Amino acid sequence: MDQSLIAALLHDLCALVGKPLPERAEIRVWGMSGVERVIFPDGTTAVFKYAQEPFDREAQALRLAHQRGLPVPALHATTMRDAWLGMLVDDLGTPVRDADDLDGVAAAVMLHAARPADGLPLLDDAGLAALPGRALNHLQRLRMTDRWTYCDDIETALEKTSAAAEARAQGAVLTPFGWVHSEFHPTSVHIAKDGWHLIDFARAFTGPGLIDLASYHGTTDTLNPIRLRAFLEQYVTAGGHEDTLAPRGGLAAEAWALGWHRMWAVEWFMEQAVHWINDPAKDPAYIPVVRRHLTDVVQLLEV
Repeated sequence: MDQSLIAALLHDLCALVGKPLPERAEIRVWGMSGVERVIFPDGTTAVFKYAQEPFDREAQALRLAHQRGLPVPALHATTMRDAWLGMLVDDLGTPVRDADDLDGVAAAVMLHAARPADGLPLLDDAGLAALPGRALNHLQRLRMTDRWTYCDDIETALEKTSAAAEARAQGAVLTPFGWVHSEFHPTSVHIAKDGWHLIDFARAFTGPGLIDLASYHGTTDTLNPIRLRAFLEQYVTAGGHEDTLAPRGGLAAEAWALGWHRMWAVEWFMEQAVHWINDPAKDPAYIPVVRRHLTDVVQLLEV
């Protein structure tokens, strides 16, 4: 990461809001994005976020979310330099507590009820059904550079999933269909003394809301469809549409949601390996994750 470029983004943002350069304190920094708290000489603070593709659409998503009345941090200024996005947003402070399942369903109900945003990427039935084929294309590109050469099991699982994908993707546009946060976890629901906000919209898209609900409990624990079913029922009780519980693609809602969320994650990890990370040294970390998720996909989607 080019620190001089990041400093230039912050300089541009300060000029836009008429503030002098602040002190900076890292909150979270990754290879392709970062979040910092900035403290101006007058004692006021803001959050400085910066990101490159594919995380560079967050400003657009925040504007659209704000227009639709969703509780998101206020966006004060944005800038672009060398394909990097810089943003200044409200500093929400330290959360007073972690979000729980009830907070998650309340946030999801509000998000999914918002009017869909035309400017966001679309993932419908056809888009879901295309994910295994896209992952296979990523695998072929990796193998052309002598990477992922001992992954015949991954290829077999993707081929089986691709063959069944069109049938299993049916029902994607059933309600709730619209806003998908896509990184919807307890850490995405920021709870402060004066209320809660949804944060981290860098990968928001239009698609099946069940993808959000399936992602809330993360992917590191043992697969638990029963827990997700209870979460879906809580969501409906809290005001979510009753079609949330309807079977899709010949599967129970919880199996469909978990299976397609894991397939979406597989394609994303493999795309990172090809495009965004493109570092063979990272392959030993990525391959086991893809393999584990695909095992879940084959089981859940019954392919």
